[in-house]
Amino acid sequence: MPTLKPEIIYFEDNGIIPNNKYPLLLYRHVFTADGITSAAWLEQKFARNNWTNSWRWGIYPFHHYHSNTHEVLGVYSGKALLLLGGPQGQEINVQFGDIIVIPAGVGHKNLSSSPDFSVVGAYPSGISPDLKKGEPGERPQADINIAAVPIPDFDPLMGNQGGLKNIWK
Repeated sequence: MPTLKPEIIYFEDNGIIPNNKYPLLLYRHVFTADGITSAAWLEQKFARNNWTNSWRWGIYPFHHYHSNTHEVLGVYSGKALLLLGGPQGQEINVQFGDIIVIPAGVGHKNLSSSPDFSVVGAYPSGISPDLKKGEPGERPQADINIAAVPIPDFDPLMGNQGGLKNIWK
């Protein structure tokens, strides 16, 4: 696979959503066919790079993050407008063919999407994610959890040939 250069997006702690010192990575137009074939390809690609416990669905329409694991989302159908980084974050359009690597603690929310919008999600080493919503009482434990999440051994798309292996040093 040729080296793909992701968009690199940093988010600050906004007091509600902790975000992370590591940036979110957004790979655009990784594949051109949408649908079930692409979903299976994403699951296989992620699993080869030890990002497992995969699922197919959408993205919650409320702010949330995971304090115990990073997450990858591969858009295999449709398009969506996401709000990343929490309430004061950044609106980003994604569509089939895009892959988003979300560091632990980085907020994400679906603002609007096409009826066919679907993603494959997965986690390094198949970790089961917690679900945090930026509610009172989540911190400081969420901050402790986020700081303890290791950098994965492989980028979910690029394996050991780049991506987060080079960027999240």
